[in-house]
Amino acid sequence: MARKILSLAAASLAGLVLSFPAAAQQPNLCGVRGDIVAKLSKDFRESPMAVGMVDNSAVLEVFVSDTGTWTILATRTDGTSCIVSAGEGWESKTLIAGRDA
Repeated sequence: MARKILSLAAASLAGLVLSFPAAAQQPNLCGVRGDIVAKLSKDFRESPMAVGMVDNSAVLEVFVSDTGTWTILATRTDGTSCIVSAGEGWESKTLIAGRDA
């Protein structure tokens, strides 16, 4: 059951990441990965928490600070990185496959 939910979530997220041209048109949401990562570190003290591939078309990264702010960054194969989402109140948990969270 948990694996099915994770699969559905990954498929939904893949669709979101692949359709982020609208984000690419917004100022300051897309750019060179190194520049965005440096800004996340400097302005929010966020560092990488997790990384994953999205159907060989993008890399998805989650950046988190000690205060709980978080940012999801997607980098396409053409090298463009865009902020997909951001927020506050991040809480890390270890999920075990086959168990309900």
